[in-house]
Amino acid sequence: MQRSIFTEDHEAFRETARRFVETEIAPHHEGWERDGIVPRELWTKAGALGLLCMDVPEEYGGGGSDDFRFNYVLTEELMRAGASGPGFILHNDTIAPYFVSYATEEQKQRFLPGMASGELITAIAMTEPGAGSDLAGVRTTAVRQDDGSYVLNGTKTFITNGIHSDVVIVVAKTDPAAKHAGISLLIVERDMPGFSRGRKLEKVGLHAQDTAELVFEDVRVPAENLLGGVEGQGFVQLMRALPQERLSIAVSAIAGARAAFDRTLAYVKEREAFGRPIGTFQHSRFVMAELATKLTVGTVYADRCVELLRTGDLTAEEAAMAKWWLTDLQGEVLDACVQLHGGYGFMWEYDVARWWADARVQRIYGGTNEIMKEIVGRSLGL
Repeated sequence: MQRSIFTEDHEAFRETARRFVETEIAPHHEGWERDGIVPRELWTKAGALGLLCMDVPEEYGGGGSDDFRFNYVLTEELMRAGASGPGFILHNDTIAPYFVSYATEEQKQRFLPGMASGELITAIAMTEPGAGSDLAGVRTTAVRQDDGSYVLNGTKTFITNGIHSDVVIVVAKTDPAAKHAGISLLIVERDMPGFSRGRKLEKVGLHAQDTAELVFEDVRVPAENLLGGVEGQGFVQLMRALPQERLSIAVSAIAGARAAFDRTLAYVKEREAFGRPIGTFQHSRFVMAELATKLTVGTVYADRCVELLRTGDLTAEEAAMAKWWLTDLQGEVLDACVQLHGGYGFMWEYDVARWWADARVQRIYGGTNEIMKEIVGRSLGL
């Protein structure tokens, strides 16, 4: 089915993104998977080409286009190559909007130019060893001092860009007795005393992506690093940002599923068994036909959600639907692709094996798919 969501400007941007992925990422990604991290210079190369912070206003060094379709294009090109290592999607789709929407003017001038150039790599620290989807269970505290600064204590885990991050938005309780109203977002910088990295986590997939524990021990955070300058607004800020974050996961899921399908379609046309290509057997044809249909339906819904986000009409429930259904679909597609590859599908040297492992976490982070169904179910009055 022909798509109508993208304009000539988006396709021109796609060419830039595709060349960058093909020349700067794809040839090196396997090595980065062994290293467990991508080189920092990749970020500045991406920034120089305008592949970071596309929605940040030009006066702060960004692309100046509040159009998520550019983010969508970059995601498609990264997923097309299975480039799960660079944390650009989180940086662009999730963290930059916090600064654009909520930061004070001083904070924007201080952080956004470096974020757009790739000199400042960002992360967001929500999850704790004992608190995941339940933000009210966060135990990290930020105690206000007489001079207006905060003393931050706590541990965060599963933090994407955790090793490289220069700027971290930390979810903390500034008023533990106030539950959701006591949550604030603080901006922690790399060289602040008491801020340290825990272990770089060994994951089932996403081996090139630096995921780490972060530790905050009596970190003195100045008052000017309270995001937005107002205490107790963290939960509201998080809830307003979550639909785009969840849509970002959803579009990466459908893009990753499509890439695996395309790779497998080529494989079943070439691989032979019993004297003919395995794709010519009825079972293989039926599997591929079912996947092609579901991918088409999923793409239409993803495209529509992106259009609604652009006009400000995407609801939290619609984003939750996209996140759970499309990540489930990605899992279904990857599992079928591995099966169609036979024994080779279980070999790490084959893309579908790595992509299968990478895809599993999509149903977990950004809010588990069970939480997404809870959001949808409650919207039905249940």
